Amino acid sequence: MSTTGSGSTALDRAGLARFIDHTLLKPEATRADVDALVAEGAALGVYAVCVSPSFLPLTVPDAGPEGTALQVATVCGFPSGKHHSAIKAAEAARSVADGADEVDMVIDVGAAKAGAWEYVQLDIETVRAAVPADRVLKVIIESAALTDHEIVEACRASAAAGADFVKTSTGFHPAGGASARAVSIMSETVGGRLGIKASGGIRTLADALTMIDHGATRLGMSSGAAVLAELDALA
Repeated sequence: MSTTGSGSTALDRAGLARFIDHTLLKPEATRADVDALVAEGAALGVYAVCVSPSFLPLTVPDAGPEGTALQVATVCGFPSGKHHSAIKAAEAARSVADGADEVDMVIDVGAAKAGAWEYVQLDIETVRAAVPADRVLKVIIESAALTDHEIVEACRASAAAGADFVKTSTGFHPAGGASARAVSIMSETVGGRLGIKASGGIRTLADALTMIDHGATRLGMSSGAAVLAELDALA
């Protein structure tokens, strides 16, 4: 079964699964929960699993249903971003040493709100220096807490600092998670140069397709199994 949103390219189940970072970042998560997440992610054929850095290294299957390797993603400076840049860099370096393929770092949102864009860029550059070029660096800008102008500037700082992706949200901020408007702004600003990860509050098939329609190239989700089951039910 394939499906489209209001303007998206048709996606079959395998295609949609490849957008998904299958995520478990709850503070109360256990090793057994993470092992179950990895097994489920492999069975679903998602692109990556995303877990807290204390759970690394992970043992993942060599290849999923489509013959593609399951990537390992983790977070850095999570969820507040209020860590010294050197601490973020050390955390990122440790995660890479522990086998992370991708690192999702949180910017200092207060610095963004203050318009301190040189500091924001330097913060990202410091982490980028700790994440080798063959590993992916995603920058979480916490878009729900930013104005449209601040979203644009945060994306520009991320691009200038050498990031591979910009990402909407941690999913923990009281202002909310991903929105179609924020994803559109991010895509208009850096789309084609950086990937766009929508994360936070994506719980239904309609949510997922809306984000893809507006420019998301990756989806951070804890509800990936339910969303793919929803697509299966349309068959």
